[in-house]
Amino acid sequence: MWVVSSGSPGRSSHLWTVAFLILLQSYQIVQGHVEKVNNPLIGLFSPMASFKSSSALIVVDEGGDEEATVGDEFSDEEDLEVFQPTDHWQTIKPGQAVPRGSHVRLHLQTGHRDVRLGAEQMRGEEQRRDRPHEASQSYWSAEELKLKLKKMKDSSPRSGAAYQQDQNKFRSIEDLRKDLATLNLLVETDFQVIKRLLDQLNRTSSTEQRLQILLELEYLVHQVDNAQTLCSMGGLQLLLGGLNSSDFRLQDRSAFVLGSALASNPTVQVEAMERGGLQKLLTLLGTQRPLSVKKKALFALASLLRHFPFAQSHFLSHGGLQVLSEVFREDQGGSVRVRIVTLLYDLITEEELHSKVSTDESPDRLGPRSKGSLDLHSKGSPDQCSKGSLDQCSKGSLRAGLQEGRWCSLVPELLDSAEHDWREKGLQTMLAMVPVCLDQYRRHGSLPVSLGSLKAQYRDLVHQEQALGDDEGYFREILDLLHTLELKMK
Repeated sequence: MWVVSSGSPGRSSHLWTVAFLILLQSYQIVQGHVEKVNNPLIGLFSPMASFKSSSALIVVDEGGDEEATVGDEFSDEEDLEVFQPTDHWQTIKPGQAVPRGSHVRLHLQTGHRDVRLGAEQMRGEEQRRDRPHEASQSYWSAEELKLKLKKMKDSSPRSGAAYQQDQNKFRSIEDLRKDLATLNLLVETDFQVIKRLLDQLNRTSSTEQRLQILLELEYLVHQVDNAQTLCSMGGLQLLLGGLNSSDFRLQDRSAFVLGSALASNPTVQVEAMERGGLQKLLTLLGTQRPLSVKKKALFALASLLRHFPFAQSHFLSHGGLQVLSEVFREDQGGSVRVRIVTLLYDLITEEELHSKVSTDESPDRLGPRSKGSLDLHSKGSPDQCSKGSLDQCSKGSLRAGLQEGRWCSLVPELLDSAEHDWREKGLQTMLAMVPVCLDQYRRHGSLPVSLGSLKAQYRDLVHQEQALGDDEGYFREILDLLHTLELKMK
């Protein structure tokens, strides 16, 4: 703030007037600051608060004896009219307020106030002139917004060639409903689909149709509920009957569907045991069949035995390991050998797991049951095992089966394969059989030589992995298996 004063005769009175105005302006500035602190919104919605706090006031003394008066334009802020200044000085009327940041000049003699834009406002005006495409007003009142919304209209064309072309791309909902009604679509649940497929399987005599039906069923029975639905409708009996078909293709496909239904499904496993599924699968594996049929039969057998100790006991008592050893010797390609060794490893590890479980009233360890179905021991368990000694009998049968089937000499044959995966599965199974086969491993003349050769090979592979930044890679795991087996054989 600065004050211009002239040396007039009434110098003393004018000085007192100037001092009074300065005090008044200071009081207004302080008061405005307090109000702004108490209410931060006052600077946004109250033009007078802007004038009080940040407007520049210039007091001009033009001489004279009259006292300069400010008037009562601060009496009611709500009734004040906001004056829009420019970059030139303009006189404002009493009762008008000015925007925040404006420069105000007060004439002491006349009491008039002149106003113009402040420095910040003038810079904003220059920027708006440089960018005329932007809106001149950055905000509107509530009434202005309502008015603009009422005037807003859809700019998209409602007629013309372009509009008609867009409309031709789509069809009305009435047309769609008519088309769907003419299609006569039938939406079936999985239950209805399985029932329809089983009815077709019973009625048709065409081998090709039966093969297609079985393929569709295999897709559905991966779900546990669908497999149980198949059992409740008598579908499991049809699948077991397909294993006795004279057509090898039907045997292959029936075993495939059966294995998918048995996988991790206790209800279907119990049903299959009750209907003699284990014996039929062993018959397929023990007789002359194409390799593809034996692969699918082995898949179904593994699905039946896994996590089902009762079925495992029957499998061992019926010479299942001897049957698998014959299939192992027949397969020269190796694909069936790997599957058999994988199943053998699972049986050994599950037997060890069950042996650690307490035998006192533990129904879970006896395998899956279904309500109202097979009582796992009421019909006579294999080897006359009682409920409390099932694990011990199973363990003894497994050890005897491994020795009788000469698995201690068969499994090491996988180490001669060039496939890393086959070697890994062979090493894992050999380690699992150490309690039974350790003496035979030591008497095996070529086994130490094979292990030493494999260790040298996998050391080089591990170095290559480490050079690529993989310190704990796949070949490191195989090398660790080799080290562990060598230590156990010493």
